[in-house]
Amino acid sequence: MEQKIKVAIYIRVSTEDQAREGHSLDEQEDRLKKLCDYKQYQIYKVYVDAGISAKDTNRPQFQAMMKDMKKGKINLIIAYK
Repeated sequence: MEQKIKVAIYIRVSTEDQAREGHSLDEQEDRLKKLCDYKQYQIYKVYVDAGISAKDTNRPQFQAMMKDMKKGKINLIIAYK
């Protein structure tokens, strides 16, 4: 039996990004879940960093996702941008 790829969905939006580009967290999550469904990926977890700048990787959920990847819980990370 073929094993599904386990993915992490990572969504983030800073207040400035959302105001400027209008990519809400809900919209990102919906689109990425549809992509995973289409590709038949198994979603391990959705990691969300809301209102946090992307200037560096010091973001709580991003760091948690990296730890899970190092532990082998996920094979792939899917992000909107």
